[in-house]
Amino acid sequence: MMPILYSFRRCPYAMRARMALILASKECELREILLKNKPDEMLEISSKGTVPVLQFTNKVLDESLDIISWAMESPAPHVHTYTDAEESLSKDLINLFDIKFKHHLDRYKYSSRYGIDPEDHQEECKVILENLEDKINPQPWIFGKEVSLLDISILPFIRQCKIANPDWFFSQSFVKVIDLLNYFENSDLFIRAMQKYELWDPKKNNGKIFP
Repeated sequence: MMPILYSFRRCPYAMRARMALILASKECELREILLKNKPDEMLEISSKGTVPVLQFTNKVLDESLDIISWAMESPAPHVHTYTDAEESLSKDLINLFDIKFKHHLDRYKYSSRYGIDPEDHQEECKVILENLEDKINPQPWIFGKEVSLLDISILPFIRQCKIANPDWFFSQSFVKVIDLLNYFENSDLFIRAMQKYELWDPKKNNGKIFP
């Protein structure tokens, strides 16, 4: 049985899982869903109710980093191979963006939902991006000519920060981060990962082969 991927196109977690599957040439059946109308078939295998969810005949992966790890079990061509120092930096930055940056990003983007002033959280996002600016020198990806797992793991969240207020984002001093994001959004990898699919309908069984 081909693995089944439950995905929502704009979700940054699902986005990075789809990119990993593309880079590793791992085929699956993609089922595009709406998070406000989650199918019972997905909730039966993952009660979290979040995407991505990758279903196999004998297991389920419902964390994006676990899906990335599975996809990259064997070295993938055209994906940067870390040095020890790069791997340590990558782990630290992914952890930073998954926890601290995402915390502030949500409260910046959805301040009305939380009933808070977004400016403090916008500032915290800015501080993290300025610190990232000091740590990277993209050429054109973070570690050189080939995309890395760090790139695909954090850039979807940086993109969300841009979308929240593009005028503010592009007026900031983290120029290398902005250039990196621009390169990412114009890359074949991003364009393939963001291809639009019709919503999955269990009655039609209209999942699509991906990638």
